[in-house]
Amino acid sequence: MPAIRNIAVGLPVKQGHVLALSGTDRSRGLDFLRAIGGGIEFGERAEAALHREFREELDVTLQAVELLGVRDNIFTYEGVSGHEIAHIYAARSIELDEVPLDAELHVLDEGSPVRWVPIAEVRDGRRPLFPDGATELLLSLDAS
Repeated sequence: MPAIRNIAVGLPVKQGHVLALSGTDRSRGLDFLRAIGGGIEFGERAEAALHREFREELDVTLQAVELLGVRDNIFTYEGVSGHEIAHIYAARSIELDEVPLDAELHVLDEGSPVRWVPIAEVRDGRRPLFPDGATELLLSLDAS
């Protein structure tokens, strides 16, 4: 039986942009954004997992994180069903603040592109942001 995956993801925001992974679901012809992060290991707290994931994926240290919400995300990617409980955080990193808005980074362990994306593109639906619920939490963060 498939398992429910617990994940911790972060939403760094800078000058009206969010840093997110760019992805494509070829089975649906869908280009999308995904919050940066990954799985929570057994015995690890969600916040610690978020810090670890940003170190592993982008080689950056987070100075501040704030839990925005937890969302139950049932989805299909490349024709395969998935289920995750997503702990979604606001994330701040001095190192990421120094990355220019036109830069393209890559996830260190698998090469996916990571970019600063205008929040307006997420707000108007041009670029769906996953996991489910991340868009609403991002917009509430951007409004503050």
